[in-house]
Amino acid sequence: MRLILNVIWLIFGGLYLALGYLLAALICFILIITIPFGFASLRIASYALWPFGRTIVDKPGTRPGALIGNIIWILLCGIWLAIGHLVSAVAMAITIVGIPLALANLKLIPVSLMPLGKEIVPVDSVRTPA
Repeated sequence: MRLILNVIWLIFGGLYLALGYLLAALICFILIITIPFGFASLRIASYALWPFGRTIVDKPGTRPGALIGNIIWILLCGIWLAIGHLVSAVAMAITIVGIPLALANLKLIPVSLMPLGKEIVPVDSVRTPA
């Protein structure tokens, strides 16, 4: 089922969203100080291409630099990428088949706003607290 959803996702919006993240990465690679944002954007671009079967978790440990970096990210790229996910989610939710795709778009909004300090992992490797 994940394969089918990922293929449908790729055709109906995942490719365009991943291209948005690639554009954000290119913009971030122009300036030396924003290179970490570029790498975060590339990680999210791969997630935006194939989201089903993977999830986002917080990296362990405190990261005070990530908070400052995330604020800068929101101002530079994050708000535009989140708006893209929201618009895409609304368009996909029009049909019954598109509802899981819309939910995947909504799942991408938090990481598009604050990508630093996050990690993308397979769903099977996530441990739930006992």
